[in-house]
Amino acid sequence: MVLKRYVLREHIAPFFISLFVVTFVLMIDRVIDLLNTIIEKKLDILTVLQVFGLSLPFMLALSIPMAVLVATILAFGRMTVDRETIAMKASGINVYQMIGPLMVVTVLLTGGMMYFNQFTLPDMNHKLKNLMLKIAYYKPMTIVKPGEFTNVADYTVYVKENLLTELRGIVIYDRTESRFPKTIYAKSGKITQMDNGNSLEIILKDGEMHERDDKAQGQYQVRTFRTFVLHIRNLGSNIDFIDTGYRSDREMTAKDLITGIKDKKKELALKTVQVAEFDRRLNINKLNPDTPDTRKEAKRLGMMKLMETDRMTELREDTNSMLVEYNKKYAIAFAILIFVLIGIPLGLMTRSSGIGMAFSVSSLIFLIYYIALTGGESLADKGYMSPFLSMWISNFIFLVVAALLIIGSIYEKQLINLPALAWKLTHKRDKKATLPDELVH
Repeated sequence: MVLKRYVLREHIAPFFISLFVVTFVLMIDRVIDLLNTIIEKKLDILTVLQVFGLSLPFMLALSIPMAVLVATILAFGRMTVDRETIAMKASGINVYQMIGPLMVVTVLLTGGMMYFNQFTLPDMNHKLKNLMLKIAYYKPMTIVKPGEFTNVADYTVYVKENLLTELRGIVIYDRTESRFPKTIYAKSGKITQMDNGNSLEIILKDGEMHERDDKAQGQYQVRTFRTFVLHIRNLGSNIDFIDTGYRSDREMTAKDLITGIKDKKKELALKTVQVAEFDRRLNINKLNPDTPDTRKEAKRLGMMKLMETDRMTELREDTNSMLVEYNKKYAIAFAILIFVLIGIPLGLMTRSSGIGMAFSVSSLIFLIYYIALTGGESLADKGYMSPFLSMWISNFIFLVVAALLIIGSIYEKQLINLPALAWKLTHKRDKKATLPDELVH
């Protein structure tokens, strides 16, 4: 039992060190990604900390499995280099008999990650989305880029110059009241935030408004103004961090996803019946004499059928996305167990205690795993692959690889002897030099 606890204890420090390093690397990537927004919006330190704090759960969902893999390779690699595994074998002890507590902790960590991915991560993703929406309208003068068309709700804004304190050469297309957009021109103006970010106030100076009448299409009105105030309300960025509003599949718990999948499938079944009914009516319409009325009816039915088939395509894509996300929550958590099973034989067979080697091998394995995961997700979202298979195929393949590596390590196969390779590189000029026995075994 002492040896079993010792094997487990050997993983603790490498796990937390690698977890810190991997999370730090992901955090730096996030900083680079958001640096322009932070500088442009001049965000205060509290808001910046909130952004990175809410981004942390997503990073942990990736860094924890990789940290487990690094720690396992490091721990067993060090024990191999220090001949501790040889001492165990000489005492008649199988190394794999000593991993019981390690596997118990791994199973508990896998279960914890399942809970984390089901509840904590979706909630944090939702709060992060809301916060980023609020930031988008924070210091709203920075929203509008000079020389570009910027869409805000039902308005499109164009400016020639943005001096941050004042906008110049403003053109606004207002689509709120008419099917013909109202066009507003102004020499200058500014945008301010209201209602805790839920509304914007645009104050325009010295301009004119061009409007076409829906009812009397021949009429065209032009009005001039010295000052005109435009309010854009209900932007949805008033954030109090409660679980309300629309949630994407990555912001849903497993229970929400199951409910959403059932609703989508129910609507899809209804749409299938409706499309079949339109087909029936179109076939009946074809039997009638070819008249303007029958052609008009065929066109009407065809358009209605097209709308329903488009909705069916959208429902299938949404259902696939939800199924992918549901399976991903479990697949990534289960990867922790797979990585431990891979890490043990890799540590025994590489015979290296260096953290560089462990990180290199782990990064390569995790990169392959992540590419397969994201590639499978894309294929499943488009309907080219089963959502279940797309998320679990990486685990199945790596489980087979783990089994082969374990068998190889039991028969004392060596994947790569790094100390021997390093010795050969340093003594390559001395052709008569013999590899030391301690590096051979």
